[in-house]
Amino acid sequence: MNIDLVPVTLPEGTNVVIGQTHFIKTVEDLYEIVVTGVPHAHFGIAFNEASGPCLVRVEGNADDLRQAATQAALAIGAGHVFVLFLRDAYPVNLLNAIKGCPEVCHIFCATANPLQVVVATSDQGRGVLGVVDGEPPKGVEQPGDREARQAFLRKIGYKR
Repeated sequence: MNIDLVPVTLPEGTNVVIGQTHFIKTVEDLYEIVVTGVPHAHFGIAFNEASGPCLVRVEGNADDLRQAATQAALAIGAGHVFVLFLRDAYPVNLLNAIKGCPEVCHIFCATANPLQVVVATSDQGRGVLGVVDGEPPKGVEQPGDREARQAFLRKIGYKR
């Protein structure tokens, strides 16, 4: 078995959700989750089939994000993995609905950070072991940091 780090490049101003699912219908269901959960969102979804024709299935309403999701899914190369890039929406607005999607098995990450996917390759194929999401801690939050965090959450509308 080989283990590789696959970098995922996020298009400017986007977040990504990467997960594992088990059915070709996932791309349609995730499409519906995004357009009903955040109607003004721009997005692209790619899903790697794990049997049959083993195609990357693609949906979305933004060509650049569909292309970016496709490139990321191909680079990861693991069956039953989906990549969802979001612009003008935050994953927090959609994660519960995505987790509630009957075919979604696992969410590896939801982030806007620099990202690497840890992929194992065996004789059978490829599988995602996890992700490296962002950077390690640089210290412990101080009172001024706490105030800045709370102000930021209010600025973007997540706290009153």
